[in-house]
Amino acid sequence: MLGEGGCGSVYEGTRCEDGLKVAVKCSEKTPDMSYISVPGHPNRLPMEIGLMLMANNGPSVSQIIKLLDWEDDTDHYVIVMERPVPCVDLFTFVDDEEKLDEGIARNIMRQIIDAAQTCCDRGVFHRDIKLENILVNQDTMEVKLIDFGCGTVMKKSAFESFSGTKEYCPPEFNLKGRYQAKPTTVWTLGFILFEMVCGECPTSYDHHKISVNLWTRPGLSKECRQMICDCLQPDPEKRLSLDEMHLHDWFKVTE
Repeated sequence: MLGEGGCGSVYEGTRCEDGLKVAVKCSEKTPDMSYISVPGHPNRLPMEIGLMLMANNGPSVSQIIKLLDWEDDTDHYVIVMERPVPCVDLFTFVDDEEKLDEGIARNIMRQIIDAAQTCCDRGVFHRDIKLENILVNQDTMEVKLIDFGCGTVMKKSAFESFSGTKEYCPPEFNLKGRYQAKPTTVWTLGFILFEMVCGECPTSYDHHKISVNLWTRPGLSKECRQMICDCLQPDPEKRLSLDEMHLHDWFKVTE
């Protein structure tokens, strides 16, 4: 078994026809499970399958895990995905290193932004981008976004129920019970960047200093510190926009 969570269990597998290494996720259906209509498919599909079809629809984006096959049965569904080898999740990768050098973090962050941006552009709000849901190939440093089990369809209006990992929950939901997809994604990406370069989650003290742009951390460049502050602003309207993240000064720094 590769992993187990609230949305199902994931197993190692091998495709019989060509020996390709795959990951197989099996999830039981529940009475309150969400379904979605996807163009080209006559029947409504479990949300996770539908979102993966949407995220994979169009030119291939290597930073998003590839959906190879799926089966929708009466009481469960099965998803077959590519299985990169070798790879570990980003949580394990950061934990092994204690924290990441800015150059490595920048390379990983650029790829995560690509994955998040593509998902949003294709109508998918992942809602659970976190260290554990990002795979890293230790040989090539390529990353892949996985696990769409908490996701939903993008919309212009605010969401009023939270699904995902509570540590990554944006402050506007705790304050007002509402949050928008793209500003929340930026908050999540800033949280991930903090974890990568600091080796720990931000504390309430960190969040306070960030909110007034007085946060600092020894050993980090001013561009990296500013990137974190721009993403983790408590007011979503003051956050860096998802569409502009690649243009931040931190990505212009040369080693």
